Amino acid sequence: MAAAKPVREVIKYGDGTTKAQGLRLNGELHGAWKFFRLDGSLMRSGKFDRGRQVGVWTTYTRDGALVKSTDFGR
Repeated sequence: MAAAKPVREVIKYGDGTTKAQGLRLNGELHGAWKFFRLDGSLMRSGKFDRGRQVGVWTTYTRDGALVKSTDFGR
């Protein structure tokens, strides 16, 4: 049986702007993800391992300045 491959996903707000984008593996968030505000600015980014947050997640201000980094470990 072939191993499952990650599938790209883009989640939209009601007005059609991108809310989040990343990959899913067997239905779970997996790999790098980015989350955006309604105005299109990047709010947060990080990685998932089969639905679990891992590594360093970064949160940004509307103008792109670093707010905080949180390390979720492996």
